[in-house]
Amino acid sequence: MMAASKPVEPECGTGLPRWQLALLVGTPIVLGVGAVYLWNRNRGKEKQGKKNGERKTPEGSASPVQGQHGATNPELENMSPLDRAQSAKNKGNKYFKAGRYDQAIQCYTDAISLCPKEQKGDLSTFYQNRAAAYEQQLKWTEVIQDCTQAVELNPCYIKALFRRAKALEKLGNKKECLEDVTAVCILEVFQNQQSMLLADKVLKQLGKEKAKEKYKNREPLMPSPQFIKSYFSSFTDDIISQPLQKGEKKDEDKDKEGEASEVTGSSGYLKAKQYMEEENYDKIISECTKEIESGGRYTAEALLLRATFYLLIGNATAAQPDLDRVINMDDAGVKLRANALIKRGSMYMQQQQPQLSTQDFNMAAEIDPHNADVYHHRGQAYTGNNPSQVQKAMDGFEDVIRRFQKCAEGYALYAQALTDQQQFGKADEMYDKCIELEPDNATTYVHKGLLQLQWKQDLEMGLELISKAIEIDNKCDFAYETMGTIEVQRGNLDKAIDMFNKAINLAKSEMEMAHLYSLCDAAYAQTEVAKKYGLKPPTL
Repeated sequence: MMAASKPVEPECGTGLPRWQLALLVGTPIVLGVGAVYLWNRNRGKEKQGKKNGERKTPEGSASPVQGQHGATNPELENMSPLDRAQSAKNKGNKYFKAGRYDQAIQCYTDAISLCPKEQKGDLSTFYQNRAAAYEQQLKWTEVIQDCTQAVELNPCYIKALFRRAKALEKLGNKKECLEDVTAVCILEVFQNQQSMLLADKVLKQLGKEKAKEKYKNREPLMPSPQFIKSYFSSFTDDIISQPLQKGEKKDEDKDKEGEASEVTGSSGYLKAKQYMEEENYDKIISECTKEIESGGRYTAEALLLRATFYLLIGNATAAQPDLDRVINMDDAGVKLRANALIKRGSMYMQQQQPQLSTQDFNMAAEIDPHNADVYHHRGQAYTGNNPSQVQKAMDGFEDVIRRFQKCAEGYALYAQALTDQQQFGKADEMYDKCIELEPDNATTYVHKGLLQLQWKQDLEMGLELISKAIEIDNKCDFAYETMGTIEVQRGNLDKAIDMFNKAINLAKSEMEMAHLYSLCDAAYAQTEVAKKYGLKPPTL
């Protein structure tokens, strides 16, 4: 995958990818759970401190208690049914706090029996309190039943919805859990870490399960010619992507000089190079395989070319052995080995293995110190929250664009780093330079569109640039994903789901597909919550 196309997600389990600016900026939860604070990121912070605590205890009075706790039987006889129910509930609360859950459950059951049916608010509290006691006994089915009763009586009852969500998760009912916790997040205006973390956890689990199944059965999908050309153009020092050289004559030109035997032995790689020039990319892997299996003179080149196309169709498992072989071939040229190291390092970065990634980039720099590709790919590995690493990356990008002024990838990566540092004006200039050098690179338009959203809050311009990306390359999964996140924010959930599904079908790795399923499931959960409870998050 082209390094600038989709930056790597962070390792932390709850942080957003820095590049995902189209959704929750400054909110530590997976994108798509709901509302967006792109322009109102500080909204509701005054409520946050109150809402971060656990919800373990039963509730107090749902309405004023007129009777006295611990009243004698004659006193109870003179109390109203509601007061008697409240008295039973208060007694249950004492048992609950003492850890005597069976007695608490009995008291709450008495309260439910005594409470007039028209007192829906009080009755919902009694069911929720009994569910809290069942929760302490790990009786998840009973928790769900009582919370359901509470929610039917009070549809926006946050405690009951969240307690039911936790119980559903314990029983493995992730879809129903996600709907409940999504409702909670919306009701709490996305200010409670506890509910958002559960949403994040369930979304990731659902995403991984669905992606594992779909990716296992998917047909390999070759990216668009625009993407492939952009990918290869991101390398300034890549031998295998260069046109046929003087010593690599096309088959029809060689037999005239009695070189048929040489052509026969090396035709696999040479045919693959011809197909590259003709943009007939589907035949390249098979021709490289012929070269490798015959032990031809271009075996190292064929291994690297085949590995590159395995990466392009999302088959990193098949690509790695080929890259390993090239890296360990003593007779392979320095340029080939360095390129293989850079590609393996980028692959490790996508797999969130930063140590292995850095090792490969450093080794490439050691064996080929004048190779520009090493520096702008390695720069991504240095980006993060560590100030010294950030500065090291920024210095590296500046050095790359100074030394290699025609390297579009260098400008694109530098622009992403500048955006992370909120140097928006300069980032915009870098994207313009990248587009000037490589006008058909769809992902650059997506990044520039995201920049307009973050920098100028210019939704119209952002959408225009992302639509331009899809026009250039209708297989640009990053464009569909980004468009989907924006449609979530605009409240166009059906359109968002359609965009995410398009991106899922184009995903180049199982990890990427899992992330996209998480976004799609989050949007779908919001549609279900809207139908059930009439709840919708804030929109742009």
